[in-house]
Amino acid sequence: MPLDQSFVGRSWPPTEPYLVGREKIREFARAIGATDPAYHDPAAARALGYPDVVAPPTFPVAITMAASRQVIADPALGLDYTRVVHGDQRFAYTRPVVAGDALVCVNSVDEITSRGGHEFITTRTEVSTEAGEPVVTVWSKLVQRGEEH
Repeated sequence: MPLDQSFVGRSWPPTEPYLVGREKIREFARAIGATDPAYHDPAAARALGYPDVVAPPTFPVAITMAASRQVIADPALGLDYTRVVHGDQRFAYTRPVVAGDALVCVNSVDEITSRGGHEFITTRTEVSTEAGEPVVTVWSKLVQRGEEH
């Protein structure tokens, strides 16, 4: 079943704030093998001009994947998550994520296309502070594989 094209251009209300914790950043950095001292040591991050530890560039996935449930869990979209694979991920930063940030996400659907019997959906998540300061824009492309016959 094709994805509902009427979702293109749709946006959802901002998510509840996500408080970025120092330990979450450290755990994420350890999990991906990121050893930069600014990811682990507040003094090293402060020496670079940051108020606390800095998150690795892919850290927002931890926030935006949960936030994107607003989109992908909507039954009207028609997404069968059992057939979904991750297609692409992009980040455009205004500034790094640091411990102590309270971040909100606004999700939008940028594109839905079909090729070769597969459906592609590109979501965009604008991540900003509670005060509205832009932090990072995250695009994610999911591929719903066609049904096997």
